[in-house]
Amino acid sequence: MNRELVLVVDFGGQYNQLIARRVREANVYCEIIPFNYPLEKIKEKNPSGIIFTGGPSSVYGENAPMVNKELFTLGIPVLGICYGAQLMAHTLEGNVTRADKREYGKTKIKYEDSKLFKGMKSDSVCWMSHTDYIEKAPAGFTCSASTADCPVAAMENVEQKLYAVQFHPEVEHTEEGFKIIRNFLYEVCGLKGTWTMGSFVDEKVKEIKAAVGDKKVLCALSGGVDSSVAAVLVHKAIGDNLTCIFVDHGLLRKDEGDQVESIFKEHFHMHLIRVNAQERFLSKLAGVAEPEAKRKIIGEEFIRVFEEESHKLGKMDFLVQGTIYPDVIESGSGESGASVIKSHHNVGGLPEDVDFEIVEPLRELFKDEVRLLGLELGIAEDLVFRHPFPGPGLGIRVIGEVTKEKCDILREADAIYMEELKKAGLYREIWQAFAVLPDVMTVGVMGDERTYSHLVGLRAVASSDGMTVDWYKMPYEVLERISTRIVNEVEHVNRVVYDITSKPPGTIEWE
Repeated sequence: MNRELVLVVDFGGQYNQLIARRVREANVYCEIIPFNYPLEKIKEKNPSGIIFTGGPSSVYGENAPMVNKELFTLGIPVLGICYGAQLMAHTLEGNVTRADKREYGKTKIKYEDSKLFKGMKSDSVCWMSHTDYIEKAPAGFTCSASTADCPVAAMENVEQKLYAVQFHPEVEHTEEGFKIIRNFLYEVCGLKGTWTMGSFVDEKVKEIKAAVGDKKVLCALSGGVDSSVAAVLVHKAIGDNLTCIFVDHGLLRKDEGDQVESIFKEHFHMHLIRVNAQERFLSKLAGVAEPEAKRKIIGEEFIRVFEEESHKLGKMDFLVQGTIYPDVIESGSGESGASVIKSHHNVGGLPEDVDFEIVEPLRELFKDEVRLLGLELGIAEDLVFRHPFPGPGLGIRVIGEVTKEKCDILREADAIYMEELKKAGLYREIWQAFAVLPDVMTVGVMGDERTYSHLVGLRAVASSDGMTVDWYKMPYEVLERISTRIVNEVEHVNRVVYDITSKPPGTIEWE
């Protein structure tokens, strides 16, 4: 595949995925690789630029992550950030030392004339986070930025195309930080910025066609963002050779099963098999209250249903999975790889006798890019920007034993919650919101009569990646409308509470 490529070398910093996303936002394709990635493989990839991330280590520490010194002699532009900057200085025989005063947070900085700071004001603010600092730049380098406590806040060797910044340009706290990344990509590396969702669709359609040919492909469609976008992309490539199986386990949100069927059958004209297995799942869950037991039952039953339906279809050669880039990184494999197809047996707990090749058309994309791709493919915004929904569905949002009655109550309450968030224009700025039905009954008064009914909990969180979250500061008037409607319109509910726990210490879901 002939595309511009930048490699982001991971030294264990907290902002590594953010750096990669900033590069992608500049319309340049990048991959994250571990610091010990072999030099020969880097040469094979022939990147147009390399970015070293920050990290928690000291370059003088035992087992500190290092790179091959030859990397700096390949003629490939390199940008070192924070630890990456110190590593560049240390490896090239500059001097890195422990700071008398640790810099952390917003810091005033002065930029000198440099390609890296083109179009930026000379006096600005950056985000520092370091204990060590570059005391003396290596031979051939000049200092290009400084702060009151950091004489070499940036350095460069223009001839060798080596650049380093002690601060974090990828975070919003650094004023004009995105310009620094763009300047590295466009002014230093000379890239054109050809990475767009339109170009991605064209590339992937060709790749899938070449790999799959006329063979049959199966997709387990959940109706979630990732599986939906993956299915539509594969369908664009191979048409009716794709069959989607949608298992409706009765634990979906209000009208969700009908919506999924309508979108993919009627709008995209896909071959979709909807399996209505509500009674089957609820009977298996009867009397079960422990969260992990519920998860296991739902997961195993899903596999059984999927297996039964796939056997009816005869020989299927490929299975579509909605794996995205953070999944790839977190699995430890680091890079996304160029291939859309890989041989992979027994994925996701499938039965031992099921053997597919796996189609993972989204494995190069971050979540925000998956959403952009969905829009590019013509998927409705309501689906593309839908909040994350767990595989076990309402099975883990009904706390305790799951029954149809409890699911129906929760569906109605959740639907009112989502409707009011959208009316208030808050839905898109919230990472995830949902209602839960705790195994709690409370006393109330309705129409001068005592009631003893269910409690509904509301959860809403703000996050960029779901790893850490803050509880969402919901306007009181919106909460009041939601609470009033739920109590008035949903039978068997007389109380509404709002969860104000962040993660950590809590999790997003209650079970």
